Amino acid sequence: MKDRSDYNKGGGYGAQMTAYKRARAFNAQNKMLNNMQQSTTTQRAGTGGFTGGLAIQQERYRQMGLDNQQAEANRPQVDNSMYDIYKTD
Repeated sequence: MKDRSDYNKGGGYGAQMTAYKRARAFNAQNKMLNNMQQSTTTQRAGTGGFTGGLAIQQERYRQMGLDNQQAEANRPQVDNSMYDIYKTD
């Protein structure tokens, strides 16, 4: 019993048990990760329709410009002579 006590209190046993416990924990974590269900998404061939970006943006701005022109055409003409005081002829 004295030999066992001396062995357990020595530096070799503590380091050995620490390494053993770390190895068991490492193996358990790997087993858990391998048994988990993987998070996956379905993938399809192609780009998903995101390739026309620049042309779509240009068309959208073109349409916004036409809408702005129509809105200006519908506005009534106002007398802006008040703002002409700063003109120099």
